[in-house]
Amino acid sequence: MEQTKTLVEAVVKGLQEKKGRRIVTVDLSSLAGAICRYMVICEGNSPAQMSALTDSVWDFARREAGEKPLSIDGGRNAPWVGIDYGTVMVHIFMPEQRTFYNIENLWADSVITEVPNND
Repeated sequence: MEQTKTLVEAVVKGLQEKKGRRIVTVDLSSLAGAICRYMVICEGNSPAQMSALTDSVWDFARREAGEKPLSIDGGRNAPWVGIDYGTVMVHIFMPEQRTFYNIENLWADSVITEVPNND
């Protein structure tokens, strides 16, 4: 569990480094049947920022937690990028898609922590 928390912290730092907005962590560890232990959700404002956020998460997770993603879905110019670390799922959305999917509310029984914007 400590390794998972280290990974979550690294992911959040990576998102903050590239000015990710509205970052939240979703602790699913106490929910039976959850697909992972944590989700980290944020948004970017342009395709270029989405790409920078994805790269930064990858760099910070590898450097600070020694983790590489199992898979990355989405990609260049996608309105959503999902990064799967097994115990941690990272979702990076454009604002419109984040509002539409509203995945924080799917896990309303979990512990949701808002991370202040880094500015």
